[in-house]
Amino acid sequence: MTAVAAEGVDAVVVGAGPNGLAAAITLLRAGRSVTVLEAAATVGGGGRSAALTLPGFVHDVCSAIYPFGRTSPFFRDAGLDRHSLRWIEPPAAIGHPLDDGSAVILRREVDATAATLGPDSEAYRRTIGPLVRDWDRLLPDVLAPFHVPLSPPRAIRLARFGLLAIRSATSIARRFRGERARALLAGAAAHSLIGLTEPISAAAGLVMLASAHADGWPFPAGGAGRLVEAMAAEVAALGGTIETLRPIDRLEDLPRHRVALFDVTPRQLLAIGGDRFPSGYRGALARFRYGPGVFKLDLAIDGAIPWRAPELARAGTVHVGGTLEEIVRSEAEVAHGRVPEAPFVLLAQQSLFDPSRAPAGRETVWAYCHVPNGSTADLTEPILRQIERFAPGFRQRILATATTGPAQLEAYDANDIGGDIAGGRMDLGQLFTRPSLRLFDPYATPDPTIFLCSASTPPGGGVHGMSGFHAARSAERRLG
Repeated sequence: MTAVAAEGVDAVVVGAGPNGLAAAITLLRAGRSVTVLEAAATVGGGGRSAALTLPGFVHDVCSAIYPFGRTSPFFRDAGLDRHSLRWIEPPAAIGHPLDDGSAVILRREVDATAATLGPDSEAYRRTIGPLVRDWDRLLPDVLAPFHVPLSPPRAIRLARFGLLAIRSATSIARRFRGERARALLAGAAAHSLIGLTEPISAAAGLVMLASAHADGWPFPAGGAGRLVEAMAAEVAALGGTIETLRPIDRLEDLPRHRVALFDVTPRQLLAIGGDRFPSGYRGALARFRYGPGVFKLDLAIDGAIPWRAPELARAGTVHVGGTLEEIVRSEAEVAHGRVPEAPFVLLAQQSLFDPSRAPAGRETVWAYCHVPNGSTADLTEPILRQIERFAPGFRQRILATATTGPAQLEAYDANDIGGDIAGGRMDLGQLFTRPSLRLFDPYATPDPTIFLCSASTPPGGGVHGMSGFHAARSAERRLG
């Protein structure tokens, strides 16, 4: 702790999700005193695990698979393995079943994956290969706020990526002639939570595919909660303090501090401290747009999912939605405020590779689809119908089901406004201008003591810790 601890702390962080904890760790490593305040009884935000169905089944409540869990600049250097964090990498990152009974399997090696894509093998190598080769050098610039690298090689590398990423996913799909490559791209691009015909929807597809090749989409052994537990242990090891059951409704609720970092969305920041901001910034926070919500199923099943394509048992994540055209249609429905009849389903089967998640002979299934923000529709049947389509007999294996709609998600994690798990719509108008037009330091606010460190700032949604990391660097500059 620094000398200021006798009168308060250098920094208080509101919210103990991955970004809030990343901000705290970054400041503590800079020698600052930090207190983290969490409204819930436990740390984690969107990174917790619980027994949602039956005793002995460990389900990830929100996030589950971590494309950036080992490779983001923050996590790469975090050293969380000293707190017993262990990563599991499934044999294949992504599986994508098709109606002919086959499946596209994304393997670590680009060439091995390309070889299964028939007429698109060379086009896939040309599109994804350079991103994978440059991944370690490219990722720090991708997971950052708007900037122009001073190094010419870095600037050229980022510009090449940007020229592809700014396009729609459907325009990138035109590089491919066959159904398999187009479906693989569509499933990856649907992580964007925007329509696949919209500009910049290609970015998610390219980043998701490249990250899968670069690091295999790992997940924490024992449950997603193990990651935030390790982060909390690092906060304690560095001398920081975490206080749970400490909701903050107004700035006056904070302990004495020099700067405050909020792992909340613009709506919450406006409610907590809006009177400290000029009208222009208050207006920007009020105009911030939230994205689609999600409807989630957690299932306990007897045995593994009986995929028609047995090779899907090697994949940690399965994209269930059929062809490019079907996925485009499903995501377009959501983008236009309609509930899809045949939703694109993101499914994870962690217990196949982590026996601690379920009793012997039993498995867990984590699955969700996109719905309009705040939707009250029950998507249980459409999700099950999509899984059964590629795994006949699946329903007969279900032992118990837990459903979570947008309202339940928001009640569980206040940052999931209307079920939006990405901290706000990540379209071209809000990718870098999150939460307002402050391109080079979107984490700072007009009040020099208040910072935003949530997924509502660049680089946006996903468990990478970089919003917290960059916000902490901004706050550190103010602390001097």
